[in-house]
Amino acid sequence: MPVPTRKLKTEHNLGDILSGAPEETISLSARALHKSYPSPAGRLRVLKGVDLECRRGETVAVVGASGVGKSTLLHVLGALDPPDSGSVRVAGEDPFALDEPARARHRNRKIGFVFQFHHLMPEFTAAENVALPLWIAGRERREGLEEAESLLADLGLSERAAARPDELSGGERQRVAVARALVTGPVVILGDEPSGNLDGETAVMVYERMIELTRKQGTALIVATHDMELAARTDRVLRLRDGRLHPA
Repeated sequence: MPVPTRKLKTEHNLGDILSGAPEETISLSARALHKSYPSPAGRLRVLKGVDLECRRGETVAVVGASGVGKSTLLHVLGALDPPDSGSVRVAGEDPFALDEPARARHRNRKIGFVFQFHHLMPEFTAAENVALPLWIAGRERREGLEEAESLLADLGLSERAAARPDELSGGERQRVAVARALVTGPVVILGDEPSGNLDGETAVMVYERMIELTRKQGTALIVATHDMELAARTDRVLRLRDGRLHPA
């Protein structure tokens, strides 16, 4: 049964949405993010002062036209790509203040990623794919597999734990990817069109399971999507337009 949650009001300025919230409840905070890339016509400005706060257990959808910069925003929030200016803090820590090895550990322990393509290791079973982040973090093999199998059971895949990706359906593979993102107990999950390759019914199922488990774990979820029906299932919907976030 999905964990109940209340809707968050969105009629305030984004910089003030969670003002006054205890700092320990804020999972991710971004302030005045700017990001641009070189182009034949000069610098292409993609993010032009993005502000965002997301707290524990909150689910946020970022919508917008294709090419508007949703993936760029997630890459900056996930410490995969540095901003030109502005700040990102995950659980109070600035990942861009860390050297690359420390930043990689930060991503492994505090940030989970779910992409449009599942990116599972074809030679590993579903359980091994899920356990991989735990092994990278230094957990024992058996312990990692036990945690992976438990999480797969929560996602309705207990009987598919020993299957390899090519033996799974598209929806099953994406649920394995969700389990892999959640297994370390991260502070925030970032989803980039996680249901983009799924049919409508399967997409809804994957979204519902992902939202249910993130709320259960107290993990923040920020997902970029073009599907307004799926976005409406989250607590808050924001539109990326002209390089900034606006209430949808």
